[in-house]
Amino acid sequence: MVSAIALVATSCGGGKPAASEATGFVTVENGSFVVDGKPYRYIGTNLWYAPILASEGQGGDRERLEAELDTLQSLGIDNLRILAGADGAHGVRTHIEPTLQTAPGVYNDTLLRGLDYLLDHLERRGMKAVIYLTNSWEWSGGYSTHLEWTGHGTAPLPTEVDWNTWCQYARNFVLDDSAKQIYYNHVRKIVGRTNSITGKPYAESPAIMAWQVCNEPRAFSREGKDSLAAWIGHTARLIKSLDPNHLVSTGSEGMYGCELDIDLWARIHTMPEIDYGIIHIWPHTWQWVPRDSVEGGVEQACEATRGYIAEHYAALQGSGKPLVLEEFGYPRDGRLLTPGSPTKGRDAYFSYVFGLLHEGKMLAGCNFWGWGGLARPQQEMWQPGDPFTCDPAHEPQGLYSVFNNDTSTIRVIRRQLAVGS
Repeated sequence: MVSAIALVATSCGGGKPAASEATGFVTVENGSFVVDGKPYRYIGTNLWYAPILASEGQGGDRERLEAELDTLQSLGIDNLRILAGADGAHGVRTHIEPTLQTAPGVYNDTLLRGLDYLLDHLERRGMKAVIYLTNSWEWSGGYSTHLEWTGHGTAPLPTEVDWNTWCQYARNFVLDDSAKQIYYNHVRKIVGRTNSITGKPYAESPAIMAWQVCNEPRAFSREGKDSLAAWIGHTARLIKSLDPNHLVSTGSEGMYGCELDIDLWARIHTMPEIDYGIIHIWPHTWQWVPRDSVEGGVEQACEATRGYIAEHYAALQGSGKPLVLEEFGYPRDGRLLTPGSPTKGRDAYFSYVFGLLHEGKMLAGCNFWGWGGLARPQQEMWQPGDPFTCDPAHEPQGLYSVFNNDTSTIRVIRRQLAVGS
């Protein structure tokens, strides 16, 4: 793995530094990631809540943040996928708190400074972040909150309504210009920000690997597929206009996030403004394995995983772009939630995915879901004041998180990172 940080080159005229100058920025060359002329292939994790830990307000815990970063670095993990804040009012069940944007254009400055603090410390450590700017799912506001703000009524909670009812509501986002305008303003706010600690624009931070349009962007209808593609393309061009130094990615699940349309996924990911391909894989959630057979379903999950990756890798051929599996997870044995409980199935599945990365053909990077580290769930469903795991508020806490006492999983991660070093 390569993750060297160098001095950021600047000039009076702005724009990209010359290719020969060391920047620490991740670039794409001939289908591979490169940092200052050296290959960059990585095993990373999801740590969406890191900017909250980095703040000095509600949910903040800088001592824990430092401890988590120390542990991740000791394993060899230097790539984190994080969320640039949640949206919406307080007190919404299944939503994480605190929220960064409480009303259109109204921001929690404490959380913004938390993001500044996090990026400063990632720079110091030579670590990279992929930052997603919104969410199609309600656990951080995203689509549903933007629709509430633009007159679509109270958003249903997926935990309380059937799937079709949720889709009928969420489908409006990519079709509503007013909702998307609020989002574009958010993009300008975050991507165009100057770090209050370093004094540098985010556009000059070597800690940022890529900006990401959305966590798991979906149309939620066949009729919205063209609008989804247009929104992603417009956003990518906007980000590039604000920050020409960093990569732009989608956050897509793959064809599962494109109404099962691999051609739509390929159309989006071969846009010139999109720098690399993204997929997510959730074998248990997607019912690739029997619900009651976590350990026994691993072989079936691995076979389906290889096929899903291969299909998307083939769809990217000719584009010169790498492919990243930036979310994948597997439950604990017996769907237990307790940190340190058996993870035989997860360990086998993780080993298989990491092995695909080491083959060096289809995958250029991967981020497992997700790092829970020092957290210990207080109850099955998250409530404000509980420690952040990596499981969102609407999901059982501990189901997919990797905690620091999950010794066998950590052994797998450490071993696989040693193989790739």
